[in-house]
Amino acid sequence: MTASAGPGVRTDVVPVQPGQELPSGVAAALSAVDPARLVALLQELLAVPTVTGSAAESEGQHQLARRLEVAGMQTDLWPVDLAATTAHPDFPGMEAPRDEAWGLVGTWGGEDGPTVVLNGHLDVVPVGAADAWSSPPWAGAVRAGRVLGRGACDMKGGLACQVVAVEALREAGVRLRGRVQLQSVVGEEDGGLGTFATLQRGYRGDLAVVCEPTAGSLVTASAGALTFRLRVPGLAAHGSMRTAGVDAVEKYLLVHQALRRLEAVRNEGASPLMAHYDVPYPLSVGSVRAGDWASSVPDLLVAEGRLGAGPRRRPGVGRPRPTARVASRGARRALRLGPATADRSRGRADRALRTRRRQARPRAGRVGGGRRAGGGRADAGPARRVRLRRQVTRPTP
Repeated sequence: MTASAGPGVRTDVVPVQPGQELPSGVAAALSAVDPARLVALLQELLAVPTVTGSAAESEGQHQLARRLEVAGMQTDLWPVDLAATTAHPDFPGMEAPRDEAWGLVGTWGGEDGPTVVLNGHLDVVPVGAADAWSSPPWAGAVRAGRVLGRGACDMKGGLACQVVAVEALREAGVRLRGRVQLQSVVGEEDGGLGTFATLQRGYRGDLAVVCEPTAGSLVTASAGALTFRLRVPGLAAHGSMRTAGVDAVEKYLLVHQALRRLEAVRNEGASPLMAHYDVPYPLSVGSVRAGDWASSVPDLLVAEGRLGAGPRRRPGVGRPRPTARVASRGARRALRLGPATADRSRGRADRALRTRRRQARPRAGRVGGGRRAGGGRADAGPARRVRLRRQVTRPTP
């Protein structure tokens, strides 16, 4: 992108190097950025509780579209065809149910240069326990130089910065040979619906800037993730006779230890672009549900989480695909009544991994001395192997 401001200012400005003087229009725009204006916009965005999958997602998109129109951007606000989008073979997936979703792109500039994409998501995760907040999560309270609220950091603050940057450049009289696309998307928190729908509408760019929170660091590579679900079976029994049952929670503890070992293996030889992270490709379990009665041994545990994937990884390229046995030999006795099983849940984000499962046939005979509900012996079969194969999906522009 090149910029100019007013007569006599060149329109073929080359990228500014450290120590070089900024073009006058860009310098004027930088000096004109008003922090109070930025905070006010952020508070407006925070006031709409745009939790992923809620009706407020759409409300927030319409609110921001009005702002972009006032700023003089060519605005495209459209209803996403959910049926067609989710049926696409490359659709990244989503977890939150939706009746509608809206895409929004504001465009400004000329036709004789590259296109810079400013991409930001408007949706946020739920607030969690309300009493854990020191101020109302949708109020945008300012305290000690910080704006507090759900989504203030991730990432309505970044989205507000993008909007104010475009407004400042326009008001400073900067003219662009190329153009800017400001993409406000929904569904980022549960798979990437909004950005995928924006790509499907035909929007592309030569460079993309995503203002996710990075503590001020310039990040040039991003890991991807697969959302997975684990089902760990047990055998119900009354709590007063718990040894007659099989506790799914105790089984899961063994599985969790195996997941930690898998995480360590997958982070060996991480990309140098990700080396500054303590764990470049985290494997995290975010929800665990088990049992339905306090006085019963839980017969099923369901855990959901995300598995990090390295950048630029393709099936069959690089080191061999890791294979993790869900339980070690020493855990087989605890995994009687069947092994833990894994499947890919509805959400898949960024460069994702595909989970391929190999069915395990039960073996005859006694395994680990477990009891069936009818009093017989339990047959577990070998622990299932879960192969994790890297698959690169279409990257965000």
